[in-house]
Amino acid sequence: MTVPRAAASGSATARLRTWDWVHLGYLLFVPAQPYFSPRPAWWEWPLAIAVCAATAALYALKLLRGPAAGHVRTAIVPLAAIGALATPFNTNASVLFVYAAAVVGDTLSWRGARPWFAALTVLNGAAAAVSRVPMPYRLWGFVSASVLIWVIGLLELRQRDRWQEWENQRLRSSQVELLATLAERERIARDLHDLLGHSLTAVVMRAQLTKELVPVDPDRARAEAEEIERNAREALAAVRSTVTGWRRTTVRSELEAARRALAGTGVSLGVDCDDGLLLVAAVEHELGLALREAVTNVARHARASHCRIGLDADERRVRLVIADDGIGGSAPEGTGLTGLRERIAKVGGAVQRSGSAGTTLTITVPLGAAAR
Repeated sequence: MTVPRAAASGSATARLRTWDWVHLGYLLFVPAQPYFSPRPAWWEWPLAIAVCAATAALYALKLLRGPAAGHVRTAIVPLAAIGALATPFNTNASVLFVYAAAVVGDTLSWRGARPWFAALTVLNGAAAAVSRVPMPYRLWGFVSASVLIWVIGLLELRQRDRWQEWENQRLRSSQVELLATLAERERIARDLHDLLGHSLTAVVMRAQLTKELVPVDPDRARAEAEEIERNAREALAAVRSTVTGWRRTTVRSELEAARRALAGTGVSLGVDCDDGLLLVAAVEHELGLALREAVTNVARHARASHCRIGLDADERRVRLVIADDGIGGSAPEGTGLTGLRERIAKVGGAVQRSGSAGTTLTITVPLGAAAR
């Protein structure tokens, strides 16, 4: 016999499921005594009915309230009291001590439950000692109840702990799912910022240049318009792949994109990269996006005439340097540079910004994490 736990929803309807009431079937032992007695006394049937009704009422109250410390006074003590009063006249009423033990196991801690089990066992023995029921029927009720007090009570404690563990696991799983969702949102927001910031900057600047070239150099204006279209298509494809999480970029491809972007703004570009350097795909992706963000800042804000990009490695680290001769200097950092730092930190790297007349951005990643 076990007293079931309330449903996780906590509603009264869930606690009063049909299966919950099946456990009251053990009360059939109480009227069994007058039923099988050859000559029952006049008070035995009313006593059995009263005990069953009172126990059912306390059981329903327990189900409605759910697990709570208040059951000590609303269920445990009343069940034990009714059992102590009825057992001397009906040995099967000792089943109430087992019901009380089940409620104890369902509501109290391991430390608090064991004294209750001992007290219920002693109370059951005292009731059996003064019982008017002849042997061996009295002994049968006493022994079975004394064993079940501990068996059912300990099973309820174990079941309660397993349910609590399951609930904790469910909460942890929900928290993990929430954190994963937030991380994915941040990734998409960061990738879209990097992608659209670079691409739209190139589109805007080339559109401005095209507008100025239309009356003086129609052929070059047409070429710039074609470049605008190509940039827009690339941005659209990149946004789609970023949302699905499939997109990967490389430093080499971003260098080519940087040449085109800076050429449209009149910034000359010098590149000094170690062509033999092989990078881990995940690290190269982050370095490529960092390079894109840095070049976008040069094109949009630096007002530079020259930009230099270098990529090399020593015994300890891989280093990516983007330097310009513009007006950036000690200007405050924006969200783009903040996102860049977060990206590089994910792969164990660091970002250093320096310069007064221009800006030098130095990105370093440990060699063990970056190279292959």
